[in-house]
Amino acid sequence: MKFISTRGAAPTLSFDEVVLAGLASDGGLYVPEALPKYTDAEWQAMRSLSYPELALHLMWPFVEGSMPRETFARMVNEAYGCFRHAAIAPVKQLGSDRWLLELFHGPTLAFKDFALQLLGRLLDHFLAERGERGVIMGATSGDTGSAAIEGCRHSAHLDIVILHPHQRVSEVQRRQMTSVLAPNVHNVAIEGNFDDCQAIVKASFLDQDFVKPHRLIAVNSINLARIMAQLVYYVYAGLRLGAYDRPLAFSVPSANFGDVFGGYLAHAMGFPIGHFVVATNANDALVRALEGDLSKKPLVQTLSPSMDIVVSSNFERLLFDLHGRDGARLASVMQAFQTQAVALDPVVVAKASALFSAAAIDDVTTCAVIRDVFETTGELIDPHTATGVAALAVAPDGMGEVVLATAHPAKFAEAVQRAGFSEVPLPSDMTDLLTRPERYTVLPNDRARVVEFVQSIMG
Repeated sequence: MKFISTRGAAPTLSFDEVVLAGLASDGGLYVPEALPKYTDAEWQAMRSLSYPELALHLMWPFVEGSMPRETFARMVNEAYGCFRHAAIAPVKQLGSDRWLLELFHGPTLAFKDFALQLLGRLLDHFLAERGERGVIMGATSGDTGSAAIEGCRHSAHLDIVILHPHQRVSEVQRRQMTSVLAPNVHNVAIEGNFDDCQAIVKASFLDQDFVKPHRLIAVNSINLARIMAQLVYYVYAGLRLGAYDRPLAFSVPSANFGDVFGGYLAHAMGFPIGHFVVATNANDALVRALEGDLSKKPLVQTLSPSMDIVVSSNFERLLFDLHGRDGARLASVMQAFQTQAVALDPVVVAKASALFSAAAIDDVTTCAVIRDVFETTGELIDPHTATGVAALAVAPDGMGEVVLATAHPAKFAEAVQRAGFSEVPLPSDMTDLLTRPERYTVLPNDRARVVEFVQSIMG
């Protein structure tokens, strides 16, 4: 499989080159040039596969040619061997035809473990093959950072620098990052919001001289390997919930669109997904984008901080397909969006609305849903998952409903307490998290200061 940029002016790359490159040189994002297609019989034959077996089967066409199959199989088994639940991604019934897809059984209690446990291993392998050392720069609104650190902390060929917005992530999220004291792990708290962190990272990838002779590497969802890994759990859940018996609507809490795009890839490969509901909080960029309004609004701090994002980076990948995979046309749209609001072509909006709907959920509703789900099912959910439940109000009628439970409620104890519950206990292996020593550096929202910091840790 080869990979092309959404903006059409960057070179076509192989999988290993895409993993190491992250952002395309023309400012676009890499997507597969073509996807494998499976027949209904082939999809249904996958029902008997365990999660690691299914992951290997679905991801191998992306990876083939970049490493031996047995090497990749070992990585997949190691990546999912550290999850707390034997099913890896279990489904739990919430109602007569409503299900919760639990994606928080990994080492950092969030869905991003599915991709980042694998990505760290891929990066280490490709760097070792080249005799190189890499410097990861990533921005996080809470969960990406801890999952990336956990996936890379033991790497012999990587230093990792994670930027998070100072005092704008939950305490559990912060400590999962800052209490990892491995010598190759470096946390930076930026005096700004997530989009400020993301802007610094993106600017750094467009001007990488400051890390030479090392290689700058992305672990944010701009890295296609993350999206590849996320397509698997849509298929895993769909096969177990009868996707071939009736259509399923997947409700996905999302702000950066990466998790949704994983499901879209599965759909594009021929898997029968009936509809996607995109759930956001008050930061409703994706709701407006799916209505044809690409614009930026001031950030609002909410009880679901991992979705406190103004610019949805991965939406560009969907727009590429919606614009007929015309890179030059999309590049013009994205260039205009840098400085002004953009109204999308009505034909593009109509294509999107056939498969996607979206809803913005405020904090009051989020708390009410947390209470309601507990009262009716006994399940305590986190605030992001609660937005996914609430957004099902805009799902088409007549479909089975699957909500992606993106994080363990203990990661957002403050929000759960606001909903009227006492503190949520962490898993037994993490009970001392809030007393572990921390190490991080607070810096102003200034790329030059961040560059200085990165150069200092490189020696």
